[in-house]
Amino acid sequence: MILPIVAYGQPILRKIAQDIDKDYPDLKKIIADMWETMYFSHGVGLAAPQINKSIRLIVIDAAPYGDEDERAKNFKKVFLNPKIIREEGEEWAFNEGCLSVPEIREDVYRKSTLTIQYYDENWNFFEETYDGVMARVIQHEYDHLQGMLFVDRLSSLRKMMLKRRLNDILMGKVHTDYRMLFVNSKR
Repeated sequence: MILPIVAYGQPILRKIAQDIDKDYPDLKKIIADMWETMYFSHGVGLAAPQINKSIRLIVIDAAPYGDEDERAKNFKKVFLNPKIIREEGEEWAFNEGCLSVPEIREDVYRKSTLTIQYYDENWNFFEETYDGVMARVIQHEYDHLQGMLFVDRLSSLRKMMLKRRLNDILMGKVHTDYRMLFVNSKR
């Protein structure tokens, strides 16, 4: 089922998401719905808070970045209870957007390499290191679990320049090809 995406301004996007266990209700369905919602919305990643669930769950399919990084073509994963344990390397800029912050794209600086611990959808534990585009997508989605958005990583000046556009999102004055949950709108 395709779910609505939570828009910038909704309080759930500012909460630290909670770990879950194997018995979390309807987990397989939630994961399937997240894949369907992400693909329908043309995203490369989706975090559970973006579908109005404050749980530590991310789905990522970085295949659209395959032209930039060959390894991304086959990078499709579910991350349950992820924890980034290390970020290192040079910071580099990458133009990011977000389904919860439609119509805004900005260069964001992040470390180039990360090490993450997580469980997959079968509750197998992993500790892996990623770099490049894969690290970037993981970091972006992981921020959602920490109550952060990519716009929080911009300079104060840049945020001030985006204020009107962010307010438009708050008021539901944006167009998307997917359904959204807005703070001050009945849409």
